[in-house]
Amino acid sequence: METRPATPRAVLVGIQTPDVDDVAHEASLEELGRLVKTLGYEVVGTVSQRREGTGAGALLGSGKLAELAALTGGTGVVGSMAPPPRSKARQRFEGAADSSPEAEPEEEAAPRPEFVIVDHELSPSQIRNLERATGAQVLDRTGVIVEIFHRHANTREAKLQVEMARLKYVAPRLRESATGGGRQQGPGAGESNLDLDRRKIRDRLAELKEQLEAVQRDSDNRRAARRDQLRVALVGYTNAGKSSLMRALTGSQVLVEDKLFATLDTTVRILQPETRPRILVSDTVGFIKQLPHDLVASFRSTLTEALEASLLLYVVDASDPTYEAQLEVSRSVLREIGAEVVPSRLVLNKMDRVDAAARAALAEKHPDAIMLSAHAPEDVSALRDTIIAFFEAAMVEDVLTLPYAKQGLIGEVYESARVLSEDYNETGRVLTVRGLPGAIARLQRSLAAQ
Repeated sequence: METRPATPRAVLVGIQTPDVDDVAHEASLEELGRLVKTLGYEVVGTVSQRREGTGAGALLGSGKLAELAALTGGTGVVGSMAPPPRSKARQRFEGAADSSPEAEPEEEAAPRPEFVIVDHELSPSQIRNLERATGAQVLDRTGVIVEIFHRHANTREAKLQVEMARLKYVAPRLRESATGGGRQQGPGAGESNLDLDRRKIRDRLAELKEQLEAVQRDSDNRRAARRDQLRVALVGYTNAGKSSLMRALTGSQVLVEDKLFATLDTTVRILQPETRPRILVSDTVGFIKQLPHDLVASFRSTLTEALEASLLLYVVDASDPTYEAQLEVSRSVLREIGAEVVPSRLVLNKMDRVDAAARAALAEKHPDAIMLSAHAPEDVSALRDTIIAFFEAAMVEDVLTLPYAKQGLIGEVYESARVLSEDYNETGRVLTVRGLPGAIARLQRSLAAQ
């Protein structure tokens, strides 16, 4: 009978600095646990300590380091990776001990955790020190997020973006092998294996950048074709319910899963029931605390959907006690690309999980927010009406004359504006339309062109 491989086990480690309160610290560790679960690991323990900062060589104090090592089976001591020297007498003694009669086999102990996951970004030396002390593989928060992105990337653009971010994360953390770096012979002579690996990464990054620029030019062209259309972008913290709301607003079969970063690729769909002119809704990649800067940079095109939208809907999980901190994370990331100038509305989602008292408090604190549950059809319908009303307020009416020789443009007119009435005269078809000023101006230029 085929046995399934055991689930990797992990211990979480967190440092609570003076500027972080108990609620935020617990929420951050809980979120890290969900990230680790998304990777497919099982969390079997947590070690937490209050410290002034996270700059210590082994991150933790000696007592907490020993506590962590007791869980992982390590020594708890940051020592050299080299094996200790042994005298000939010691070797003879150990050889004699090995040849002694075998002891009775002990009862098999529970498997030790193979991973230590730290809720902070670590330097390469901190990772090395922790691995020596614990005997486990160490990942920091950034490494976990990069690995999740790597596993969830589906489109060519997302795969290129994630590989770039992953290589930038890995490059400074490369180390010589325990047997020594060695020197290359022939081409590249004099380089150590480590130097060669770093050069390969630099070459690969240059290659990926060139490929990504080509893919993004295609994406930019597609966005340019949608420039005069009505566009709404759903933005917010990961797992805030954006994909569920996207599915409810557009009737599309986008992936909805209770996992962090279940979707990475921007999805663009038409608001349903369809309007004239039609409204496009895009679901962008979710944000998270300490989102690695290289990932923000790599996902430029995804974030540009938010920058070029006419309306941003900040989707927030209202049932989460740390929702305000999550909202600030989303806003700070979008400030990095200049999207704070785009008109926006706050959407407090998952209100079905909020009791009456908390609902009243939220209404008082955010009087202009849209409160809803993505699973309540009446709430989704009200949000749709709000979106339509936002665009209607910016629309103008105008009269277009479509010459008889240009009747082929009638489809473009109906695509870009709402036709209120049609008439005919000796020149052509006379259309009273309503739409955004930019779209109507573009139609007039098309009709006037020779």
